[in-house]
Amino acid sequence: MEMIKRLLLLVFTVSALYTCSESDDNNSGSSSDNFDRQLMLTNWADNIIIPALQDLSSDLSVLITDKDAFITSPDDASLNQLRVSWLKAYKTWQYVEMFNIGKAEEILYGFQMNVYPTNINDIQANINADSYDLSNVNNHDAVGFPAVDYMICGLRATDQEILNAYSSEPNFEDNTSYLSALINQMDALTMTVLNDWTTSYRDVFVNSTANTATSATNKLTNDFVFYYEKGLRANKFGIPAGVFSSSPLKTKVEAFYNKDVSKMLSLSALDAVQDFFNGVAYNSTATGESFSAYLQYLNTINSDASLNEIINTTFNIAQTKIEGLDANLARQVETDNTKMLEAYDALQDAVVLLKVDMIQSMNISIDYVDADGD
Repeated sequence: MEMIKRLLLLVFTVSALYTCSESDDNNSGSSSDNFDRQLMLTNWADNIIIPALQDLSSDLSVLITDKDAFITSPDDASLNQLRVSWLKAYKTWQYVEMFNIGKAEEILYGFQMNVYPTNINDIQANINADSYDLSNVNNHDAVGFPAVDYMICGLRATDQEILNAYSSEPNFEDNTSYLSALINQMDALTMTVLNDWTTSYRDVFVNSTANTATSATNKLTNDFVFYYEKGLRANKFGIPAGVFSSSPLKTKVEAFYNKDVSKMLSLSALDAVQDFFNGVAYNSTATGESFSAYLQYLNTINSDASLNEIINTTFNIAQTKIEGLDANLARQVETDNTKMLEAYDALQDAVVLLKVDMIQSMNISIDYVDADGD
């Protein structure tokens, strides 16, 4: 760990010197190197993004089938199967969430799939209403995976009471209708994004090879760094651990109502980040061009190690820290929040490497406002 800290210090120092001496303000509209960005974009689209979306779409189709079976016959077996298919789709979502580009950006896909903590007051208001628009921005905290988590794991105190809420309680049909609407919407949104990729956007994406603020590489690089910094580091660890508040906030962990999968989801998210960084094909060990190859091409040597090696080492350290946590991150916050903070710090170590060193090496500018610092 001490070696990594020294390497990080050296990397930051080199970055500072680079910043002071570099005259290019990154607005020239062209890349300063000859790296084949189209090859990288093609690997991203064909081997990572589209296959992940296809897998998620398949998982959501299974979730719909299991939801329909549960609605028809709500019992222990159908409820457990519904939870299994929900979790499988949620794990796959961790490999999709960072790709906020194209149709996903246009329809606010991420906001409609994974805003947590979910708002149970909004959910209950929708259930009680005669009608509701789940796509309305005011419902972003009442839809998606977190809302389904509440509906199948937290709607009542016990499993039997949850079953009663879908079978024998007064107006149980309202609960049934809302659960069904939630899952159907997730499936429809995913199909919209996937269809756009496979019919038109894929070619637009892989041919957008310029170095401009709106080009594919620059936009997706920003999406990747933003997701790592905010979606993974802050949302999954920093906010529940109280990094940005006066005290820990255990109810803000992902999948709060399921209780025992929040660590699993965070590890899937980190795996997804590291695989994408290294250009690993989805559900495969094959690799292609990505950030790691780009940095090797640029020969970004800092101290005795290349930047891509240091970033991977930092990811690995963070993974080890996370693996040492309780399966239920809410319980981890409650029993020993220091370990949550250590996991956050380990993730934080990669932020400067990605957001400063990698970005500057690739001659790309950050396009989002950072309110919590690096």
